[in-house]
Amino acid sequence: MPPSSATDMAGLDGDPWATEADSDVRPYAITGGRTRPRHNLRLVTLLLAGVASPPRGLMPEAERTFTLCCSEPRSVAEIAGTLRQPVQVAKVLVSDLIEIGALTIAASDTSPDPDMQLLWKLRDALHRKWPDAA
Repeated sequence: MPPSSATDMAGLDGDPWATEADSDVRPYAITGGRTRPRHNLRLVTLLLAGVASPPRGLMPEAERTFTLCCSEPRSVAEIAGTLRQPVQVAKVLVSDLIEIGALTIAASDTSPDPDMQLLWKLRDALHRKWPDAA
């Protein structure tokens, strides 16, 4: 028979849901409920501290992100890992900091994906080997 209350659940492993619920709410609180960044950011996008200093009263994660990017360019993936947050949360946070001028994109990678380059090379090699194939 399943437990009928939180008190009964606490007896199973000592702590009813509290730690799980807290970790589920935190990313939502960091992004203000938003799930999409305003800027198109890839995992490898490099970011640097911008010309504007961040305003006071930023969330600790935003302050940490700004501090990380002050010394050297950091990727979105590195920021997410350091903050121990999902990548999408880091993208929303970074996008907000770009909006206010606290972060800038250090280098824009405009080259095609390495996977796409490999596919183009493969296609060219196949056309050389079998020129009559469509």
